[in-house]
Amino acid sequence: MSVAEIIVDVPTMQTNRPFEYDIPDSLSEVVVPGIRVEVPFGRGKRRIQGFVMKVKDNSDFQGRLKPITRVIDLKPVLSKEMLQLSYWLADKTYSFQISCLQTMLPSVMRAKYQQFVIPIVKDDPEVKALLSNQDSLEITSALNDQTIRFINKLRKNNKVDIQYVVKNKAVQVKRQAVTTDLNVIQLHEAKSKLRKNASSQIKLLAFLADHLQELPIEYNILEKDYGISRSAIKTAEKNGLLKTIEVTKLRKPVGITPEQTTKLALTSEQQVAVDEISQAITNESPQTFLIEGVTGSGKTEVYLQTIEKALQQDKTALMLVPEISLTPQMVNRVVGRFGDQVAVLHSGLSNGERYDEWTRIENNEVKVVVGARSAVFAPLNKIGLIIIDEEHEASYKQDDNPRYHARDVALWRAKVNKCPVVLGSATPSLESRARAEKGVYHLIRMKKRINNQTLPHVQIVDMRDSENSAVKGDFSPTLQKSLQETLDNHDQSIVLLNRRGYSSFMMCRECGFVLKCPNCDVSLTYHKDLRRMKCHYCGHEEPVPNMCPNCHSKKIGFYGTGTQNIEQQLNDLFPEARVLRMDVDTTRRKGAHAKILQQFGQHKADILLGTQMIAKGLDFPDVTLVGVINADTTLSLSDYRASERTFQLLTQVSGRAGRAQKAGHVVIQTFNPDHYAIKDAAKQDYETFFKQEMYLRHQSNYTPYYFTTLVSVANQDEGQTLKQAYWLKKQLQTALSKDAILLGPSPTMISRKQNKYYYQIIVKYKHEPKLHERLLEILNETQADAKRGFTIAIDNEPQHID
Repeated sequence: MSVAEIIVDVPTMQTNRPFEYDIPDSLSEVVVPGIRVEVPFGRGKRRIQGFVMKVKDNSDFQGRLKPITRVIDLKPVLSKEMLQLSYWLADKTYSFQISCLQTMLPSVMRAKYQQFVIPIVKDDPEVKALLSNQDSLEITSALNDQTIRFINKLRKNNKVDIQYVVKNKAVQVKRQAVTTDLNVIQLHEAKSKLRKNASSQIKLLAFLADHLQELPIEYNILEKDYGISRSAIKTAEKNGLLKTIEVTKLRKPVGITPEQTTKLALTSEQQVAVDEISQAITNESPQTFLIEGVTGSGKTEVYLQTIEKALQQDKTALMLVPEISLTPQMVNRVVGRFGDQVAVLHSGLSNGERYDEWTRIENNEVKVVVGARSAVFAPLNKIGLIIIDEEHEASYKQDDNPRYHARDVALWRAKVNKCPVVLGSATPSLESRARAEKGVYHLIRMKKRINNQTLPHVQIVDMRDSENSAVKGDFSPTLQKSLQETLDNHDQSIVLLNRRGYSSFMMCRECGFVLKCPNCDVSLTYHKDLRRMKCHYCGHEEPVPNMCPNCHSKKIGFYGTGTQNIEQQLNDLFPEARVLRMDVDTTRRKGAHAKILQQFGQHKADILLGTQMIAKGLDFPDVTLVGVINADTTLSLSDYRASERTFQLLTQVSGRAGRAQKAGHVVIQTFNPDHYAIKDAAKQDYETFFKQEMYLRHQSNYTPYYFTTLVSVANQDEGQTLKQAYWLKKQLQTALSKDAILLGPSPTMISRKQNKYYYQIIVKYKHEPKLHERLLEILNETQADAKRGFTIAIDNEPQHID
């Protein structure tokens, strides 16, 4: 008897453990750890997906085990390493293990559940009427209540049954292709026997003889590239000269247009970095390196040459970039260096493309993976190097369960694979830099740009100044002048505004009414091109009103500034300039990021306007000016990381200017010119900022001096939410020592989102051995509260605290 321990696809605390199932003899050879299976669950005839975690010879269970129904995969989809990782991840993030296992796979591989009505009494008139002479009927949301009641009635009378089917959503693209069992001599003999006027057949057989090693070849390639018609193929197949087969076509991600590149000569700083990291690869040392390099110091070339070192030792490499906007240029560089050895994984790919890239990695067809956060779970073997570029970025932390940080997962995988991790940034997170100060990470500094070009000159413009405050619009005279000079010199500019839409909100000038979202405590944003008011939190949208809904006045005004508004102002101020806007609205369509950057790189635009996504990672030699419209946007957030975020954003965007031979100039418009984050960013002085910010963090007992856990609760009834929050606080107090700091409950900055009220509790601590166990108990005890509409979340080391 063989028994499988299976994690089932039911995300509750009661099922957050393996269940034992009998392995039928017919499946004994194929049921191994890491494959997905279909199993019966519960008392009814429900069928669900599960992951096989372990196979053993016997069970301590005294009763009769249910058998596995069928195997979904022919080979494991998760390796032994990934199965081990799921245990650690579930514990670290207070998540269900099934959620962690599913997170590791492309979304298209998550099970789709279908229910079918199947007949028991096939000749019954009512059954026939229901099924309309079909073998079964799928139960979907399209069925009306009357039909559902009718099905239940037949089921109670034992005339029909409900069958559950687990369907794998992963679909491979199949193409028709030709191949042949004949050798070259046989093909030439067959060609010699053809009539002289059978030109199509002669052409086809000659092609097959010349390309025998390349078979099978797809129909559409024969038609498009070689002019061989389908009728010629069919005739040859009919005569037994070739045969048609189906081949799997792997989809390639769009937007990747690399130029082949070669190794560059390294500066002395780059050489030191490459030598130290290469040594760790050779020694199989799971060491963590923090490269603190100014913008333009050549971190990318260090990444590429250390990846090459890993490949030379027959190992693989994993490289993470923070978000899709950074991916096009970075991917082009990596693919340009390593060609078909590279796979790409990020959220901008279609489900099919992502599945195919994942398949290439799993089949060991690639050596290098480049991708965003979830690429940290790429099924690579023998990893020799893991790189996290722009390691300070908040997008490396997942907002939903499991709330993992890609850096933590990378460090775990590095230990298992005995390989180094490289964290790179011009503005490292305080946590990483503090670890480097303590010697936990090895710090490598790169203080000079590779071309010895000086850092751009940064000019701070005080928008409180009478000259600037009197200006109509958002462009100070200084920024206007700089933009005009850049246009006259035929150079390019980047303009940053950290907000999208046309205006922030709509307000009545008569009664002061502000149009708000009906589901969230935020004002709706005006989108001029759509003529719609939209909520950026829940997606609610409505037409722009002609009059005030409150007092019916027609004196409606739009206030605040968005990227659409800035674009309009740029067109009015510089009618000769070609402006490209890059924000969430203009990059919704697939490949839009890459297309906009490609147009800008080809000098088809003079000014690139955008939100945060243009602030980092972009490298355009003709960009000599960067303008920041409102540097205070991130500074005004009620988050203890606000100063750090502002410094990082301004330093990163400033680094886009003057990256080649031309000198760079940056204009930062602000209402807080004396704030240390803005002054230090203007000087690109990370060391001074680090010391000041660390002092303030120490004073306020925040990370990296304290660990932080955020517990939040939400419900549609505010009173019930608050009551539950106080109960949670009481539960936490029983596990904490007097040294821990417990804050809250307090409403979040936006206290109502999607018709739910949110309250949060913050736990700050240095060493609380009982806290982890207590949080797991709270998860268990509050499980039933989900049925009453409560959402309780635990976030370990949150990136944002509202």
